Amino acid sequence: MNRPARITALAVALGCMLLSMSGCNRLAARDQLNKGVDAYKAARFEEAIGHFQKATELDPSLPMAKSYLATALAQNIVPGLDSPENLKNAQQAISIFQEVLAKDPNDVNSLKQIAAIYFSVNKLDEAKDWQKKVLAVDAKDPEAAYTIGVIDWTTAHKKALAVLVPAGLNDDGEGNVKAPKKLLEQIADENGPVVDEGLKYLNQAVQNRSNYDDAMTYLNLMYRRKADVDFKDAAAVKDDVAQAKDWTTKAMGTRKANEEKKDKGPGGITMDSSGNLK
Repeated sequence: MNRPARITALAVALGCMLLSMSGCNRLAARDQLNKGVDAYKAARFEEAIGHFQKATELDPSLPMAKSYLATALAQNIVPGLDSPENLKNAQQAISIFQEVLAKDPNDVNSLKQIAAIYFSVNKLDEAKDWQKKVLAVDAKDPEAAYTIGVIDWTTAHKKALAVLVPAGLNDDGEGNVKAPKKLLEQIADENGPVVDEGLKYLNQAVQNRSNYDDAMTYLNLMYRRKADVDFKDAAAVKDDVAQAKDWTTKAMGTRKANEEKKDKGPGGITMDSSGNLK
């Protein structure tokens, strides 16, 4: 065999070997992915992380491998803790979800997961921004709208307390009509836009999920914040409190009905609407 022919034959042989190795890597990657899912479902998160990392190394193009890895890494995040290590864990998971988004900007799971991580470490502004990105992709996502409402209520509640508590006052949840006018003006100025936005998104959540009892509960709470904002109009304050009580009643009735209809559903390897493996 002449030299050009030998070179061609060698190239063909090497190409076949590479294809064979690539195929083996893909099979091994899927095996690692399945093992990772099994470990995750058994709450062996560190083991799951190892399997998912190996899967991404063997086949970087394997669908869901990076998402599963980031989801497992997110289990290392302690809610409410802002220590450097916890924030580092949060950023690690976020960075991998962003790698997924770099290839698919409309991947709702990654958008929701990033929003949830920011919420978990009390970065509420970032969490709200990412939930709005979820809604930009899926305008009818009830959980994203609900979370924005929760964040807005949390912000409004903190602002109200920051004004009332130093003055020796407790929040009565019904407009705080006994508070000095100057304090109520301050609360109204700071909370007006936040309350309006919160009501908008909480109502949107209920519109898109009619049995969303948690959203109804927060509508009750948000109308009590609206009563502060409407302090100049006694009739409006009365109506706000009445609506708050009405939403409480609706929430209780809906929750009871939901519990009666609760069904665990089928098993299997799935990912819920929040992007959690189950």
